[in-house]
Amino acid sequence: MSTAAFVVAAAGSDVLNVIAAFVGGAVIAGALIWAVQFGMRVRDRELPRPRPEEQPSLPSTGAVHEIREMREPDELPLAEQERLMPYQLHHSGSKRGKDQNRRRWLPGSSGGFGSGGLGHV
Repeated sequence: MSTAAFVVAAAGSDVLNVIAAFVGGAVIAGALIWAVQFGMRVRDRELPRPRPEEQPSLPSTGAVHEIREMREPDELPLAEQERLMPYQLHHSGSKRGKDQNRRRWLPGSSGGFGSGGLGHV
């Protein structure tokens, strides 16, 4: 093949690449337009947004605040007794502790493992 034939073949593949890129872009743009129209149709079928008077409001007692309390584990009976059935257990595995004072770090007590502290003295 001559050099002219290679030039024509190279130019032909460039034109095909441009046409393929244009067709691919047109397909992607069409898919995006379809997706937006589909989303608009789905949104039109949804229930309307609640009006301001239908919005939730605070209870008459005021805002609900976080309650911080110390919990302790709910002890299970020894295995020698009759086994417990699920309906005999409480809804949580802990109960409100008798002592509601938070335990604080004491100087001289151990820190984390390898922290260089003296440990329990």
